[in-house]
Amino acid sequence: MQKQTLLYQGKAKSVYQTDHPERVIIHYNDDATAGNGAKHDIITDKGILNNHISALLYEQLNQAGIPTHFHQRLNEREQLCDKVQIIPLEVITRNIIAGSMAKRLGFEEGQEPPNTIFELCYKNDTLGDPLINDDHAVALKAATYEQLDTIYELTSQINQLLVALFAACGVRLIDFKLEFGINSQGNIVLADEISPDTCRLWDSQSQEKLDKDRFRRNLDGLTLTQAYQEILNRLQQFKEQV
Repeated sequence: MQKQTLLYQGKAKSVYQTDHPERVIIHYNDDATAGNGAKHDIITDKGILNNHISALLYEQLNQAGIPTHFHQRLNEREQLCDKVQIIPLEVITRNIIAGSMAKRLGFEEGQEPPNTIFELCYKNDTLGDPLINDDHAVALKAATYEQLDTIYELTSQINQLLVALFAACGVRLIDFKLEFGINSQGNIVLADEISPDTCRLWDSQSQEKLDKDRFRRNLDGLTLTQAYQEILNRLQQFKEQV
């Protein structure tokens, strides 16, 4: 599979066309951003760690029958994936209240709600990825109600699997965001990455943060690279045991 034209340059990844019309190569960069790009830095090897972590998680999802864009990790920084039309929505799943929801609604961070909370954001950098509801998404023609039903069902399945997987690694999955796309067969599939960049992950015992909040909040202690390496080590150990 040969990497060809650059199709998309994102904040932390680059997407390249290949010599196969339905496949792309996703390259993971070392850029770290927060606040919709207001904060930016280069963290050495972050892309390598996220590539490995995301690939391991996608392998588990594929094995469980979740439809995804992922085929295989090609090298330290690249994955082979299906070419998809990204649905311009971010789906946020909150198992524990933290981050922007805690600030927005006055919750104490770390509080466990009686329900799993799903939120939608409209992917639009100019507007700052605003929080929207289903009716907004349909009005924006970002998705149909039927597509949203499929997205929520897949998100629920993914959440159940990831919560159990991380728990087996001694990690709490606090919240995470997902993106979906439509492949060449017209099916909705999970796309983008799943990593400590897109998940809040706390150690089950110490509650130490092992995710991008270390960068967002300038936390003392572990560096971002050390936190991500810890997540990768635990996932690799889990894989070896099963």
